[in-house]
Amino acid sequence: MSHSPKHSRLHFDAVIFDMDGVVTNTAKLHARAWKQLFDDYLRRRSAESQQPFVPFDIKSDYLTYVDGKPRYEGVRSFITARGIDLPYGDPSDGEGSDTICGLGNAKDEIFEHLLHENGPEVFETTVVLIEQLKSRGVKVGIVTSSKHCRDVLQMAGLDELFAAQVDGVSAEALGLRGKPDPDIFLKAAELLGVTADRAVVVEDAVSGVQAGRRGRFALVLGVDRGHNRSALAANGADLVISDLGEITVEQLESWFAVALPSALARRDEIAQRLRGRQAAVFLDYDGTLTAIVARPELAVMEPDMREAVRALARCCTTAIVSGRALGDVAKLVDLRELYYAGNHGFEISGPDHTDISYAPGKQFLSAVNDISRRIEAGIDGIDGAFVENKAYSLSVHYRLAAREDVPKVERIVDQTLASFPNLAKRHGKEVFEIRPKIDWDKGKAVLWLLEALQLNGPAVLPIYVGDDVTDEDAFATLKGRGIGVLVTDVARPSAAEYSLHDVGEVGQFLRMLATLTCASRP
Repeated sequence: MSHSPKHSRLHFDAVIFDMDGVVTNTAKLHARAWKQLFDDYLRRRSAESQQPFVPFDIKSDYLTYVDGKPRYEGVRSFITARGIDLPYGDPSDGEGSDTICGLGNAKDEIFEHLLHENGPEVFETTVVLIEQLKSRGVKVGIVTSSKHCRDVLQMAGLDELFAAQVDGVSAEALGLRGKPDPDIFLKAAELLGVTADRAVVVEDAVSGVQAGRRGRFALVLGVDRGHNRSALAANGADLVISDLGEITVEQLESWFAVALPSALARRDEIAQRLRGRQAAVFLDYDGTLTAIVARPELAVMEPDMREAVRALARCCTTAIVSGRALGDVAKLVDLRELYYAGNHGFEISGPDHTDISYAPGKQFLSAVNDISRRIEAGIDGIDGAFVENKAYSLSVHYRLAAREDVPKVERIVDQTLASFPNLAKRHGKEVFEIRPKIDWDKGKAVLWLLEALQLNGPAVLPIYVGDDVTDEDAFATLKGRGIGVLVTDVARPSAAEYSLHDVGEVGQFLRMLATLTCASRP
């Protein structure tokens, strides 16, 4: 009698691969088919309208408008970008129909011809990883927006490799929305019998990465085939590699091993640590008390969250520690009973009745103002990029910029920064932070407040809640002496001890803390 090998249980149950560009190199054939389709259409339209012919760019246009999307959505996306208005038509529209469906069907016919003429190329390193995953008991699925999944896999000899397949045919039959909606990935997970929080998505398209993120999969792995590393990372890929030969099952497992336990689920444990002690709570603002939004001025705290913070402040010392300017964040929170540390701690003040005040970055005000003007001039003309001058520091936002413009923004920041040896760049969530180059950060600000308020002793349990990489300084400072709580919807390495999924869970946690801290007061 034979026995299957035994393996220690991994922290993830399944990996779901995109097909085109990840498992097979049919992406090249799709790109050629799109170019032939659009160039023929645009050339004909140019002749009829006497307008210049601008061909489909197989690099920028393919990645931006059609890669990973269902073919009708790909047609709509590109045609709209060219300022062309076409009727949707009907899926039965044949070749020569100037409708979205007609063009999409024509593209499908071109692709079929190229596929049978050339055959699919297989990424062998992907196949090796899949076999390693299966040998460890990990379930493997495949998704694609294409309706040719079965044909491609059969021609490549891979049709027996996957336990679940969701393609354009099944998506249409089931009414599943295409990428960037997560429907096809979630359906694949369902067919594999796993949940998204125990599964990995592997994608080479921005729309697929967005789908994996929206589906709340535990890990979204981006595969950059040479054109869009920055775009994959900016749109939610946790890791970006050039080829799947660069990663092993053990490395995937190490990612999941860093997942933090929920602070809400560890209520009794936190209550025990608070017993007989006083709490001092420090809260980030953006991404913690409010959701991350497109522009800073739109981040307004909900009334329920403000009331949760107010209730907590009645029971223990509570402070806001933010990258925003002190006056800005104090106005947004609008609670006079709190302590505030703005500009990553470069400005600190207390309630009106206290004399708490500290500003270690005053001597850098002129330099920050100067570099702010220079960077603002440098990025002028880059849509969606803008500078937020906060006096003691500044933020260069690129959340609204085109993904291909992000490296240009960073290059301008770095080149300008070279003339300011007393300033340094730090990374945040889709923002470059410029701060004085001194040994000061959110962690140092928390320590200063604890000392100033005479709370830096064993009778006090400091608790810090934040979501950004800039909050890691505070987590590291409190490690072993307090509690760090990371707000995130994906596992990532952190010095924090617990996690919360989103702003909604932060509100629940603050109300829980208010109950615990009031009960634990001597």
